[in-house]
Amino acid sequence: MPRTMAPSRDIAIGIGATVLIFAAVFRLTIIGFFCSIILPLPVLFYRVKLGRKPAVIIAGVSAAIMAAMIGTLAVDLLFCLWLLMIGFVLGELYEKGLSVDQTLLRSAAAAFGAVVGGLLIFSLLAGKGPVSLVSDYVAENLRLTLELYRQSGASLEIVDQLEGSLEQIRFALVRVLPSMTAAGSLLISWACLLISRSLFQARKMPVPEFGPLNQWRSPEPLVWAAIGCGVMLLSPVAPLKIIGINGLIVLMAVYFFQGIAIVSFFFEKKKFPTALRFILYSLIGLQQFLLLLIIGLGFFDMWVDFRKLGAHQNG
Repeated sequence: MPRTMAPSRDIAIGIGATVLIFAAVFRLTIIGFFCSIILPLPVLFYRVKLGRKPAVIIAGVSAAIMAAMIGTLAVDLLFCLWLLMIGFVLGELYEKGLSVDQTLLRSAAAAFGAVVGGLLIFSLLAGKGPVSLVSDYVAENLRLTLELYRQSGASLEIVDQLEGSLEQIRFALVRVLPSMTAAGSLLISWACLLISRSLFQARKMPVPEFGPLNQWRSPEPLVWAAIGCGVMLLSPVAPLKIIGINGLIVLMAVYFFQGIAIVSFFFEKKKFPTALRFILYSLIGLQQFLLLLIIGLGFFDMWVDFRKLGAHQNG
């Protein structure tokens, strides 16, 4: 689509918004986690509004400022670059007219590839292997978490239990980090897609036509992939267990999408007020039991067809 020359004011706003969100991510605790979800949005917004070159400038200058604020080439910086990549790639894909499946898959794949490439570069600069670099980063963050527990006044019993389990937690986290990164790429791409659609509509900007997202279903063969990963998880062979748990984590993200689509479908069907929907969605995000329930809804939808989509299609 044709664009006029990007005003420097828009580029400055994009950089300012990105850096401000970045500061919130690393200076705040719980709020910072939610801010990380919207960190890709300024790059995505200005990629669609202004074009590729201004978006590259916004992402590049923001990354340089982030590096200066962190003070070193750390894994924290790689985390931010990962989020910026999601915003930029989503903006690129919006112009291609792809399906929602292809858009999310390509965005997540590009972000995951960027993390792997960045990790290899960081490890070379640090003179460590990638696994060693990640392991040290995880260990440091676990140490900081333990310190926060101490400062928050948690009981000595809980603190001692956590301290005694740090090595096992580190061992497990390092081995599931690939799937957590892949699942995180999918989830953040999905969240940015939903938020950007509303933002673009409000600003009268072009919005990708993905159809009714609350009728989305995952490909049926994925069920067998999930069953296969579950079988590998029960295997006594350690490498198979690691493959199984990593596969399940990624597939849980996919079935979360389907489960939340089912919830959205019935919210719309029953005409739930917007305020009530917001409260219920927030509860789903904060309560692990509800989160697992949503994933279960998505998984069993293949057999139960909660929305009766098969009947509608056959009719």
